[in-house]
Amino acid sequence: MITLRVTPAEGPPFEREVGSEELVIGRSSKCDLSIPDRFLSRRHARLHREAESWLIEDLGSRNGTFVNGRRVDRPQAIRPGDVLTMSSSRVEVVGHDGVEDSVSTEAKLRLASDVLQKLATPPPVEERTAGAALRRYADRLAIINEVHHALAGPITLDELLDLILDRVFQHLRPEHGAIFLKKERGGYERAAGRSVPNAAGELVCSERLVQEVAERGMAALVLDAQTDLRFAGAASMLNAGVRSLIAAPLLDPKGALGFMVLCSNAAMREFSDDDLELLVTLASVAAMRIRNVALAEGAAERQRLEWELKQARRIQVGLFPHQLPELAGYEVYAGNIPSRGVSGDYYEVIERAGGAECVVMVADVSGKGLSASLLTGYLEAMASVAIESGLAPHQVFNQISGPLYRRTPPDRFATVVMAAIELGTGQLQWANAGHDPALLIRSTGVREWLEPTGLPLGLIEGAEYRTLETALGPGDLLVLYTDGFTEALSAQSEEFGSDRLAESCAGLQGEALEVIARGLEREVDAFCGASPATDDRTLVMVRRKVVGES
Repeated sequence: MITLRVTPAEGPPFEREVGSEELVIGRSSKCDLSIPDRFLSRRHARLHREAESWLIEDLGSRNGTFVNGRRVDRPQAIRPGDVLTMSSSRVEVVGHDGVEDSVSTEAKLRLASDVLQKLATPPPVEERTAGAALRRYADRLAIINEVHHALAGPITLDELLDLILDRVFQHLRPEHGAIFLKKERGGYERAAGRSVPNAAGELVCSERLVQEVAERGMAALVLDAQTDLRFAGAASMLNAGVRSLIAAPLLDPKGALGFMVLCSNAAMREFSDDDLELLVTLASVAAMRIRNVALAEGAAERQRLEWELKQARRIQVGLFPHQLPELAGYEVYAGNIPSRGVSGDYYEVIERAGGAECVVMVADVSGKGLSASLLTGYLEAMASVAIESGLAPHQVFNQISGPLYRRTPPDRFATVVMAAIELGTGQLQWANAGHDPALLIRSTGVREWLEPTGLPLGLIEGAEYRTLETALGPGDLLVLYTDGFTEALSAQSEEFGSDRLAESCAGLQGEALEVIARGLEREVDAFCGASPATDDRTLVMVRRKVVGES
């Protein structure tokens, strides 16, 4: 048998004892429990018994069924003290056979949100006890106002929790008190606690109490912990003579942040309904301030990270060539646009062999953000030394790939394309380590793609690379880029692609290299629309001048 206390949207409250194994609730007169509520569905919800448990199930109602403020999306077990909300009607589970009645003389559970709603309403002045009730109401407002002012200043979380306990001990005088906060990965940890001098025992919370208060949003008043099942296993507290206890969830609009619990030896202090109501109100004020402090600390942490990202970006920009070399008979352009403040892309433009050669390189490290940028710094240090020593592109790759493989996690590698140009003849040696093919646009408009000649650097141990050769003739344009261009997505999740990149560059081939770069960026931005860039964009271009050009 299960006993329900029904408060309909229309009409007086009533109780209903259910002896059958199933009960359908709705506004229809054909339902087992018909509730006068015009916003209730005809067949709104169903209570049914499974073994020793009763379950509530929503029957596809228009406005939903809620247990202790949480929507029911599958059959859910209910217990004494649970409050079922359907439209504007409420059904409280008073008790059922085989289960302890939560609203007993030893223990009382009340939905904390209901307590707050009640406390927000002044007592009616026409009641016979209005004078005393109004005085209690005014006293409570004065306490809450004082607590609000006390907690209002700039403060750290630890200082805030300590100050909350100050006020709780001042107004409720427990022997032991503690604040438990929800951990990011679930569960609760004791964030602050206190005991009066010479207090016996210690405060110990059972799992049952945590479920009732924190998970179900209930405020608990326990007059005798010795006889309450919620303290099964809390022997250290019981042996110390702790009997009376109150607990309240730290509720804010996003849910429970944790809970507060106070306890005392019954001979020293026995808590009352008024104490419970005051603790619920204090817990509500505390939850708001805890959330605000957490938001403030989160904002400060974001500002610190933003500052660190700016510093990292400054360092990374310092690794890029400060000034591109002026090459007789050639034009050079290079640029980088990070997607997350710092970039996982890197480029080099280095003269060598006494100005007879120029090496250009574009690299893309796996990953994004700060971790990727750190790896680009390592790559730059190794590559620049190898390049300046006069090695061919494939030899540079062979020298870098092994150490990169051995010193980085398996998911960290780099795709790189490198070209060494003999400036006098235009002879071009190139190697491509798993990177997007470099684009070579001849002066005649013919396009050639410099495809990969090996795997990404650092991907496997012992990878080998090849250098291939071609020539850069007068008017020919070499374009090295990262996949931030080709894999840029439109609103329809279509990629910009290498063909569009080639069309854009070829269409502006006779213009200055900076004009080509700006034109390509405009086309990619227009293609993506409002979609934010998800990857870094790096572009390096070299064009051999036609004889007679300045």
